[in-house]
Amino acid sequence: MAFSSNAGSGSAMSEINVTPLVDVMLVLLIIFMITAPQLTHHINIDLPQPNPNTKPPENPPEPLRLTIQADGSLYLNDVPISEAGLKLQLEVYGSRELDKQPELQIAANDNAQYDVMAHVLADAKSVGMQKIGFRDMDQ
Repeated sequence: MAFSSNAGSGSAMSEINVTPLVDVMLVLLIIFMITAPQLTHHINIDLPQPNPNTKPPENPPEPLRLTIQADGSLYLNDVPISEAGLKLQLEVYGSRELDKQPELQIAANDNAQYDVMAHVLADAKSVGMQKIGFRDMDQ
């Protein structure tokens, strides 16, 4: 919409009236300010509570540090080991009671093949290892 600003010049005014735009934006702002807090969903989670009668183990076993290199070679506590030898070692530790079972901490090189990791995890699970974790290669 163009309006004439000068009676004598006859040229159209080229400015946009922003008042309706500001009105609409303020209405939208108020609507979003009212509805945004109502869009958050609260999820109730029942977290497990510690049993006060259970005592933590006094001398937890030393964790097993397994390293998988990029070429697929395995190192258990910084000692080279074959996949069959690793499975035998895991059988020994997996047969222990849960509170005396060490944690298997796995660190894999970024270029290590996934099938080696999958075999190690499957072997550890099949022999009864319950505590399996992952760590960084630098640790």
